[in-house]
Amino acid sequence: MPELLPIKRAMCAACLRPAKTCICPLAMPVASDVSVLVLQHPLEVANAKGSARLLHLCLPGSTIAVGEVFDERALEALLHAGGRQPVLLYPDMPGERALGLAPPPGFATVRHLAPSGLRLVVLDGTWRKSRKMLYLNRLLQNLPRLPLTGAPPSLYRIRKAHAPDQLSTLEAATYALMQLEGRVGHFQPILDAFDAFVDQYATVAAHA
Repeated sequence: MPELLPIKRAMCAACLRPAKTCICPLAMPVASDVSVLVLQHPLEVANAKGSARLLHLCLPGSTIAVGEVFDERALEALLHAGGRQPVLLYPDMPGERALGLAPPPGFATVRHLAPSGLRLVVLDGTWRKSRKMLYLNRLLQNLPRLPLTGAPPSLYRIRKAHAPDQLSTLEAATYALMQLEGRVGHFQPILDAFDAFVDQYATVAAHA
């Protein structure tokens, strides 16, 4: 008898999800003056709860690069493409000095630059994964850092947070753009898209 091969699910080439749970219709494209670079941990690529791909779909000029340890020359090119100044969206963690990491420059060092001259660098992964990515990539350690201020509670009710102020990648990046560009209402559609994404996931999970 001929061997029966498993039927492969149709996948969306844009959002990398099964066609029946495609999130492309949820995306709300929004232009931003600040360029956005998402460095995604490999284990996040197939994570159904992950929000980085939706963020990428909502920001037409954004870039996603997947990896844990990046080639320095390739990463340098991504960080400084177009002559922009990269800024890492990452809080100062108390355990960094124990790992031998020097204190990073603060955002005040580049505050004088216009949004059109900045690139927001976002690490997509759990705290443990993103911390490891930071530790393994020297170029990231040297970037000025932008901490979020006054962010509201997360809408990420489909994933259990380890801290009350822990946000999804999409939320953190969107609030950072609001902070950098001073345009809160302009970026609200991205959060609306995320809310719809959370509802869709919850509905599908309830009927699984």
